[in-house]
Amino acid sequence: QVQLQESGPGLVKPSQTLSLTCTVSGGSITTNYHYWSWIRQPPGRGLEWMGAIGYSGNTHYSPSLKSRTSISRDTSKNQFTLQLTSVTPEDTAVYYCASRYDSRWGSWGQGTQVTVSS
Repeated sequence: QVQLQESGPGLVKPSQTLSLTCTVSGGSITTNYHYWSWIRQPPGRGLEWMGAIGYSGNTHYSPSLKSRTSISRDTSKNQFTLQLTSVTPEDTAVYYCASRYDSRWGSWGQGTQVTVSS
């Protein structure tokens, strides 16, 4: 059973860069045809897919966030990382990492609250 765990600061100041890491256990992020996503849920709103990194290292981003989002990975640690630049209070949300295979969602992390505030 693949397990995912998000980690990172819970408070980020406006204009700074939000950085979160997802640690994967029970499976490899290089497993063929698996994709590893970041999703967020602002308070009172629905889930928003932000982007993903694939098993070969290729990345895909939401068009609305593409200019501020970067997803990378460290295969030696079996981790992938989200960076979101120039954050504003509207980026306050619960951030999740999740796996996807064969067009179906797999395991999700428990989520981590990130608040953007001075």
